Amino acid sequence: MVLLSFLAAYLIGSIPTALIIGKLFFHVDIRDHGSNNPGATNTLRVLGKRAGIAVLLVDVGKGAFAASLPFLLNIQLDPLYLGLTAVIGHCFSVFTKFRGGKAIATTAGALLIANPWMLLVSYITFFAVIFISKYVFFGSISVGVALLLFSFFEPGYKHEIIFTLFLFLLIFLHRSNISNFISNQEPKVNDKKLKNDRIPPNKK
Repeated sequence: MVLLSFLAAYLIGSIPTALIIGKLFFHVDIRDHGSNNPGATNTLRVLGKRAGIAVLLVDVGKGAFAASLPFLLNIQLDPLYLGLTAVIGHCFSVFTKFRGGKAIATTAGALLIANPWMLLVSYITFFAVIFISKYVFFGSISVGVALLLFSFFEPGYKHEIIFTLFLFLLIFLHRSNISNFISNQEPKVNDKKLKNDRIPPNKK
């Protein structure tokens, strides 16, 4: 049952929400537009607010549902493990040749169930870093830093290794953003040029 739970969590996370919404309602592959990332931020950038919010909510739901499996199936397993397994599925989806999103929304859903305090601390950090730096990728990586630091204040030593690996995962997922930043090509959230990536609603 435990192995099946991990498989289920991975498959739940693997559902390519942005890709489905892009193709179903806009007849485009989100991976061919904007930052080419099939996640909520790029969906917002390319397809607009309604599509971006829809992707965000479903991706958060994927992490929350996966983290809820121990309660739903009555198994003794840390919800965080299954929630983060869904995150892996989101980032490396079997349905999209392992090309997925960058973890942030699905991680939020997993933490919502597994540890709301972690959610609060890490996502306050996320928005604060974006507000100060104006770069989304800095905010995303700061989630990993905040979770790792938070884990050191938990009783016992349960999650330090997991969140160290998670931080490295976030850095890996945002390697193109880091490269663009170094070459002064990474757009800020208030960059007016981002509007050029928007696909008109009537595009078919």
